[in-house]
Amino acid sequence: MTSPDLRTNAGLASALRPSVLRLARRLRQMRDESLELNTNQLSAMSVLLNHGDLLMGELAALEKVQPPSMTRIVNGLEGRGYLARKTHSIDKRQCVVTLTDSGRQILLANRRRRDEWLARRIAELDPGERDVLRKAVTILEKVNHA
Repeated sequence: MTSPDLRTNAGLASALRPSVLRLARRLRQMRDESLELNTNQLSAMSVLLNHGDLLMGELAALEKVQPPSMTRIVNGLEGRGYLARKTHSIDKRQCVVTLTDSGRQILLANRRRRDEWLARRIAELDPGERDVLRKAVTILEKVNHA
């Protein structure tokens, strides 16, 4: 198998994709398995932490899932006390989903675990490699939000 030509966009994409996927998988593996939370549940909780309280439809849209799927996710998390629902103050037909203090603590503990693992790996790099990663953060954010 030949190495991709990193000078082309297609070659760079071909080389970057598996590396990013492996890193994402490793970071997912750092979560506390005893909590038995899946990726979709943690992602929904993260959206609420980052965006604040949301309508169920807004949460589904941000997570790019259908409302019935989000309802199942929210039901599971609400049953564990990580999320709460309240009736919208104006439109009583709608419900607002909020992250509870317990959910926030679980989520932040998982983030700390992942950050600590990644910080240890980054510390093993030489200063020039760390500088490249600093620049890559902004670039990867541009790619993610395209």
